[in-house]
Amino acid sequence: MKIAILDDYQDVATSLADWASLDAEIEVFTEHVGDPDELVRRLAGCEVVVAMRERTPFPAPVLRRLTDMRLLVTTGPGNASIDMRAARERGVDVCGTGYFSSPTAEHTWALILAVCRNLPAEVESMRSGGWQRSIGRGLHGRTLGLLGLGRLGSTVARIGQAFGMTTIAWSQNLTPERAAEHGVQAVSKPDLFARADVLSVHVVLSARTRGLVGAAELAAMKPDAVLVNTSRGPIVEESALVEALRRGGIAAAALDVFDVEPLPADHPLRTLPNVVLTPHLGYVTRELYEVFYRDAVEDVHAHLRGAPVRLLN
Repeated sequence: MKIAILDDYQDVATSLADWASLDAEIEVFTEHVGDPDELVRRLAGCEVVVAMRERTPFPAPVLRRLTDMRLLVTTGPGNASIDMRAARERGVDVCGTGYFSSPTAEHTWALILAVCRNLPAEVESMRSGGWQRSIGRGLHGRTLGLLGLGRLGSTVARIGQAFGMTTIAWSQNLTPERAAEHGVQAVSKPDLFARADVLSVHVVLSARTRGLVGAAELAAMKPDAVLVNTSRGPIVEESALVEALRRGGIAAAALDVFDVEPLPADHPLRTLPNVVLTPHLGYVTRELYEVFYRDAVEDVHAHLRGAPVRLLN
């Protein structure tokens, strides 16, 4: 049996689980393969493919060409970039793994603190022999606006409250009662953008959230406000965000997710001085990767026994 492990950027997959127990030929891809034709060519002969989250899409045209694949494992409990129906029609089981959201909440606050205290510029100044070069923004007494108050948004809210921030939130289904359970005030969408000093995005990407933050929403924000996105890039209209940052419509942004990933080397976001960028690191911790790859091995064992676990399709 041949197993392909995709998008293992840090080359750690084989060290974090007992792949030897599968007695299989394992090929690890540490570089992203973005071209569908090249992906199909490289995966020829692979019965099992292990995908890291949504880094590599598997639409119907690609799945139909992967005639050797019988099991597609995605790390995490779901994957919007896999056509589940097409996989089922091809007779391919799609199985998930365990997951926990605390790393993304932690990374959200790493980004908020980095952008509010100008850490990238200050770190670079220290490395080049310099000293203080900016004035940071404090969080105590400020307003944290949460676009989404689910498991992740509510965790981010608790940390904001520990910093002494007022926490407000809006989403399509949020009720005042649900918000109050977390010590958060439910507000209207216009109020969320108008009042937030830090606006953090925590909704799932779907047809109704794609482009949810556009030019109008950004224009409603305070000129000294900060936008943070650790959810999915397309929730925020990227071109509108770039324009708002260029003209000073908002003070800064901190982004871990993008429309196209990996982010192209010549993308304008890379050149803006008022942006902190990280390469979709929200969930990238050793503890979570151990869960991902341990469960992936378990998924393959279950497949071989003919009794799949954590089946998604």
